[in-house]
Amino acid sequence: MQRQNEIDDGFGRSVKHRRVVVVFSAIAVLLVALATLNLCIGSLGVPFEEVWPILFGQGADSTNYQVIWNIRLPRLIAAALLGGALALSGFLLQTFFNNPIAGPFILGISSGAKLVVALTMIVIVGSSGVMTSGMMIVSAFVGSLIAMVFVLLVSRRINSMSMLIVAGVMIGYICSAATDFLITFASDANIVNLKNWSLGSFSGANWNDIGIMTVVVVAASIAVFFLSKPIGAFQLGEQYARSMGVNIRVFRIALILLSSLLAATVTAFAGPISFVGIAVPHIIKRALGTSKPLVVIPGAFFGGAIFCLFCDLIARSVFAPTEVSISAVTAIFGAPVVISILLKREKARR
Repeated sequence: MQRQNEIDDGFGRSVKHRRVVVVFSAIAVLLVALATLNLCIGSLGVPFEEVWPILFGQGADSTNYQVIWNIRLPRLIAAALLGGALALSGFLLQTFFNNPIAGPFILGISSGAKLVVALTMIVIVGSSGVMTSGMMIVSAFVGSLIAMVFVLLVSRRINSMSMLIVAGVMIGYICSAATDFLITFASDANIVNLKNWSLGSFSGANWNDIGIMTVVVVAASIAVFFLSKPIGAFQLGEQYARSMGVNIRVFRIALILLSSLLAATVTAFAGPISFVGIAVPHIIKRALGTSKPLVVIPGAFFGGAIFCLFCDLIARSVFAPTEVSISAVTAIFGAPVVISILLKREKARR
């Protein structure tokens, strides 16, 4: 008989209910706290007691109202949505490759998206001056799929997962070098922000962008959640998944498309952001004490939101008015997690 403080994931494996409740309660508290800090802190400080009245429409003529509604709130939502998208993309890639350090940045998928977006911006913006959000997402999606195809082709030729990661890193370097080359020779005044975008930043988000990224990210995230049971079966082995009725070919295609779409959306709106897709799923799994998709998927999404809200707050406030690249901050906090994963795997081999 199933214990009352445990929940079943559908495959006879239980998850500690009390621990899950505690972790998600902590996530909720952190989200509210970081959201409030992101609204209050900046070059123009907004008193805490004014934040909630402003969010409910009071003081529409004040400077604080304009700053929160036109600058900080869109940036906050973008950081939360795109951070969650990156974490889910990393979780899907780790599932697909059965590798704990697989992620959109490490495998070069973000860099591939970055290259095609940069190329599209230079060609289209340079000629017509118009580059819509939809065009950026499509360009990034195409670039991420191209990079993913290269990674998959390499994975067929080598059996070592460590060599696959090295190959992904090399693909990323090639795409980044090509992007830098394009940026160097892009002299059109209409693409002056291309270099800042290529470094990664949540700044410049507007409500039109928020509407588009919300539709894409939420729809993709819901699709990922509905894949919880097939993912759980796949984690127990491909043969077991087949015995449970999972169409492996369709399942793999779904993972590729969803992970690429999530990573592409992030790259289109914020540029390449490092280590979030690797670090956050592991932090969430360790906190929850399980790798069950039913709880890890929502945990990873909100964990990614928290991670990016925290890093963005540091990026724009520590050295204000100078803003640090978001990738530099996420690397500082994410890289140690990756190192600990590698050390743990090396220790397990001995």
